[in-house]
Amino acid sequence: MSVYVGNLSYDVTEESLNAVFAEYGTVKRVQLPTDRETGRLRGFGFVEMGTDAEETAAIDALDGAEWMGRDLKVNKAKPREERGSFGGNRGGNNNFRNNRY
Repeated sequence: MSVYVGNLSYDVTEESLNAVFAEYGTVKRVQLPTDRETGRLRGFGFVEMGTDAEETAAIDALDGAEWMGRDLKVNKAKPREERGSFGGNRGGNNNFRNNRY
């Protein structure tokens, strides 16, 4: 039972997001992904709720609501898609020839 929360302020904390969602039920976990290079928040997060009913109540109440100067985008989180492999030669070096004269 995970909820996606988008359009978050970069000033949000796990504690503040937890407090907002706790009004609708038990919050099991809050995740705020950060950029690998800068360490800055990426502007979205995930909240894991205790039950489906609590999740639905939070989504219904918070989707489109203004919080910290932003209109939140709140919906049921989708499973993470597997990304394709970037390995292998995809033609980038096929034109390279090691000619010896």
